[in-house]
Amino acid sequence: MAEIQQVEEEKFLVPLALYMKVGVHIGTKFKTKYMEPFIYKVRPDGLSVLNIQKINQRLSLVAKFLSQYAPEDIIIAGKRENGWSVLELFSKLTGIRVFTKYPAGTLTNPALETFMEAKVLLVVDPWPDRNIIKDAVKVGIPVIALCDTNNNSNLIDLVMPCNNKGKKSLGLVFYILAREYLLNRKMIKSEKDMSIKVDKFIEE
Repeated sequence: MAEIQQVEEEKFLVPLALYMKVGVHIGTKFKTKYMEPFIYKVRPDGLSVLNIQKINQRLSLVAKFLSQYAPEDIIIAGKRENGWSVLELFSKLTGIRVFTKYPAGTLTNPALETFMEAKVLLVVDPWPDRNIIKDAVKVGIPVIALCDTNNNSNLIDLVMPCNNKGKKSLGLVFYILAREYLLNRKMIKSEKDMSIKVDKFIEE
């Protein structure tokens, strides 16, 4: 039995216990039809629980997709304050640009001083980050979004199911994305080369 469990654990990007500890799978009491395929069950208290295996699979997929792009071609946006410190750590490790407050028109209006081009966008939550998503769609940039059980995924090209409200959950998601991005692009040789460790990402 222990051997079987070890084989299962090896398929995960981090140990299953760590996913559980940060509550990456704990959703909300509201679920949308868009997110039903990723929901494992509904608890007696009404909270929807996401399928950790599907979270893990999508994390791997998103990391591989992002790894096709240079840091300067990617934008990460997260308007919700509990993700700001995590995004800052992610940006330090990867060199990828991060917006916590998106200036309207930055992607669409070349006349603005803030204007910039990008090839892919990842947002922390499609609802508070809806303005940058709309701009990305206008200029034809693929949109990846972390989506909780209550999110709608229209305008989203790639859904990354997870608890996108909790700071620790966001911390683990962005740690994994940073690590896999750096490994895939051969910017580091192993996890040991990470200058910021997972504990820093998931601390209170």
